[in-house]
Amino acid sequence: MAHARHLFDHFLDPKVELWNAIFRGYFHKAFYKEVVFLFGKMKSMGVRPNCFTFPLVLKSCAKIGAFVEGEEIHSEVIKGGFEGNQFVATTLIDVYSAGRAIGSAYKVFVVMLERNIVAWTSMISGYILCNDTMSWNTMLNGYANNGDVEACEQMFEEMPERNVFSWNGLIGGYAHNGRFFEVLRCFKRMLIDGLVVPNDATLVTVLSACARLGALDLGKWVHVYAATIGFKGSIYVGNALIDMYSKCGVIENAMEVFESMDLKDLITWNSMICGLATHGCGADALTLFHQMKINGEKPDGITFIGVLCSCTHLGLV
Repeated sequence: MAHARHLFDHFLDPKVELWNAIFRGYFHKAFYKEVVFLFGKMKSMGVRPNCFTFPLVLKSCAKIGAFVEGEEIHSEVIKGGFEGNQFVATTLIDVYSAGRAIGSAYKVFVVMLERNIVAWTSMISGYILCNDTMSWNTMLNGYANNGDVEACEQMFEEMPERNVFSWNGLIGGYAHNGRFFEVLRCFKRMLIDGLVVPNDATLVTVLSACARLGALDLGKWVHVYAATIGFKGSIYVGNALIDMYSKCGVIENAMEVFESMDLKDLITWNSMICGLATHGCGADALTLFHQMKINGEKPDGITFIGVLCSCTHLGLV
């Protein structure tokens, strides 16, 4: 390397390819500090890095724990327009993961134009290294919200530990993307697994899937199950039960749930009024609307749609 450096220093204006060659030589000889030092010199001479420069310099930063410098180089990556490059982005993920900055690694991952198996491996390895369930859940929810259900499933299966938010992330991902049968399948798997107890968010999503599929028997089972695990008084579960029973055609059960609820919000009233209106119980819906106003609950547009539907059924409009 001494001879190579001597030759390199004789160039008055070395091009980026020569810089990359000297970086590569120092990197393979494990002279990582020299790579980082020379990168600073390269910038001071006004030479623009390319997609082959950044991986060598970033890997050197990771090797010597120079994570602050790594973040600064990330800024150079963005300025140069290389953040979407697979090789550069994957190296950034490795650097941030090595520094336990898994949130920053994930931000790099989500803006990649294409994600190959190397990028996936780097991201998953980073999560395993950090062993942070909350970070895994964040990534899982990110995939779900972006419609990438397959990635969501892969993350879930790779997780070393799963809590209720992990299960909710996968179940919610299925629901968000209209895959309601998978919602029910995953819920059953959660129960069979037995390591995590569902919470109200789990139950609401499952009941919504039952409503969409007309799965009345399972909806009834969830109703009983919710009470046994302490969610009988949950306003969110109650609202979901009203919606489920109404959409499954059992308006009497919906009314029983409504009357049993000590706390009611606007969604509770709207769900019941619209449910009654849809099933041709216009008079009952209008009576409930009157009761809603007495109770001081302010109607909104959805309320008035239910009222209008009731009036239509009664021939009042």
